[in-house]
Amino acid sequence: MEEDRIKGIYKILDNIKVTEKNRDLIEEIRQELLNKDYLAAFKKVDELSKKQEDDDEEEEIIEEEPEQVGIYPPQLSNVELERTFVGLLLNDPKLIVKFYFPFEECYFEDNDALNVYKSVLFTEGGAYSSEDAKRGFNFARDNEAVYKFKVELKNRAKEKEYNVEKIYVDLRKLFILRKAYLAVPIKSIQDKVVEITQYILYNKMSIEEVKSAIEQVNATEKFKRAILNQDLTTFLESGDNNLRNGLPLPFPILTSVFKGIRKGETMAFAMPSNSGKSRFTIDIAAHVALVHKKKVLIISNEMSEEKMKLCLITTIINNKAIQELHGVHLSKTEGELLEFKYRADDPKKVETDEEGFILRKPNEKQGDFVKRLTKESEEFRKTIEITNWANKEIKNAIYFINITDHTNDELQKVIMNYYYKEQIEYVFYDTLKTDTANIGIGEELKKTATILSNLAQNFNLYICSTLQLTESKTLPVNLDVNDLAVSRTVKEVLDTLCLMKQISRETLGDYEYSLNEVDTKFFNLKKFDDPDVRYYACVVDKNRAGAKPTLLFRLNLAYNVWEELGYLRLKQNLEE
Repeated sequence: MEEDRIKGIYKILDNIKVTEKNRDLIEEIRQELLNKDYLAAFKKVDELSKKQEDDDEEEEIIEEEPEQVGIYPPQLSNVELERTFVGLLLNDPKLIVKFYFPFEECYFEDNDALNVYKSVLFTEGGAYSSEDAKRGFNFARDNEAVYKFKVELKNRAKEKEYNVEKIYVDLRKLFILRKAYLAVPIKSIQDKVVEITQYILYNKMSIEEVKSAIEQVNATEKFKRAILNQDLTTFLESGDNNLRNGLPLPFPILTSVFKGIRKGETMAFAMPSNSGKSRFTIDIAAHVALVHKKKVLIISNEMSEEKMKLCLITTIINNKAIQELHGVHLSKTEGELLEFKYRADDPKKVETDEEGFILRKPNEKQGDFVKRLTKESEEFRKTIEITNWANKEIKNAIYFINITDHTNDELQKVIMNYYYKEQIEYVFYDTLKTDTANIGIGEELKKTATILSNLAQNFNLYICSTLQLTESKTLPVNLDVNDLAVSRTVKEVLDTLCLMKQISRETLGDYEYSLNEVDTKFFNLKKFDDPDVRYYACVVDKNRAGAKPTLLFRLNLAYNVWEELGYLRLKQNLEE
């Protein structure tokens, strides 16, 4: 019973809207859960639910966002915090030794509070404040009104036990954001700066991390970003598109071998050029996002947003595990989706090609063709049903950013921006390359991999990358790190590394596979007439979790279907 209630708490936390009012309470609940003080967590959840009900009632009354009154938007305005801080300084002027603002970072909104702050610098705390603290400021004005204001502030600061360090940090973070907000008078940038206050983990961010977040905003703005599973239906219909067990992978044996997808680790899959690295990335990323209900970030320097979206649609339609979620069982190739090929319900009533696909009429507009397909093709209606389902799965968003010209520093800032902003913990990077300035220098790749590894460990992220294999004559089952097209030393940094290569159709008869690693029953590799059906060997070259088997995959890139068959080996007579 208690386990059900704990799961219920996590469900509430996952679905609750984080606001300035409830942010601290949500953090307290998470802490109670970590401390396993479930009774305290239950009580605070009740309090959170009551707050949410009150907030919902307020939202019904106040439909519009509060208007900006001063030079700062409401999210960057907090006169109460400013007055609390200077009230604490008045009560203990010695605090100015440690808790002061350099002139270039002092952005009081309340002029009266600023005047009192200057008074503490030069008068009440003048004997304690340093020259660095005073530099740039002029003297405060003083009169009877100022005196009364100081008395009021001192009394108010005594009414409650304040943590002066927290007050100072919160205010300095606010000042840094205000400075950045005023520094670039471009609305899109200003909105992103303001948005930092809404980051899920904002309260945990240090002063330096807020400064870094501002840099991340500026770095991220230069790249094209998207949410891949947003507006999939519109995209499709338009036709205008150029150490603990982790999450299970969509492959049972690899899940067992690696103990699943584990946060804090870096994983890499290496394949030759044009073998499906990006499609394999989409397959795993879609599984994490849609099956496991996790937010995912895909960083790509290979495929464009449009190609990734088309591949995602193909995956969502054909993947068996995802089919169980949307409930529609359909098979469509990526080529059919791209070329708008849908079979007619009744081929006798409409004009079709020799394969039964409805033909588009000469000069028929795209919108009219879509309407006609909706009436005449169940296959098209099912496809739209699936993409509409994906559109609603926005909480399990697959965020996407395309980077081509970038530095390692920018790559790191992009990942951290999405971590703080969306609390994304699963990152896919396709393909792992050196930064722009070091293209062609293989050893530099280890530096990039080291940065990703440090991020994974320090922020408990799962980061999966793809790598390039050389076009060598090495047999697929004999692949090793020397077949990497880049620095071999990158292996040292990774937690897991898989090397994957196609088995040529001419040599399929040389191989066999078993369902268990130690087995007496082996199966031949069945030959298919369909050229899109391929067999790949997957050599686990590195695995911190233990075993390093060689596995067999059967795939069909046209449908982006990847199937793990079992343990692969050369037939015994060939090995001898």
